[in-house]
Amino acid sequence: QVQLVESGGGSVQTGGALKLSCAVSGSTYGYCVGWFRQAPGKEREGVAVINTNGGRIYYGDSAPGRFSISQDNVKNMLYLQMNNLKPEDTGTYHCAADRRATCVYGVGTWLNHLDAWGQGTQVTVSS
Repeated sequence: QVQLVESGGGSVQTGGALKLSCAVSGSTYGYCVGWFRQAPGKEREGVAVINTNGGRIYYGDSAPGRFSISQDNVKNMLYLQMNNLKPEDTGTYHCAADRRATCVYGVGTWLNHLDAWGQGTQVTVSS
């Protein structure tokens, strides 16, 4: 069974940067693994996803060029580099996995077919 543990969140000012990490245990080959976020009172938003079968990357509408997802298959780690952060990026960021690789249909579809996700790491961006 896949387990995911996030780290790297924190409080930054507008324009700052953070790099989130996700330690993945269990095999995720063939999965789509990625990040979603949730702010208080708002729905989950898919941020970025990697199809581990081929490495294709998909970004959600909430990550227009400022975020970058990457993975280290040797260390079983998933990362999210976030630059030029804005207050609207505030929220809890979760890494997640979908064994059916539905990210090929888009980040939104992936978000609705998750099999596992972590507890999340808080990101707070102040103006």
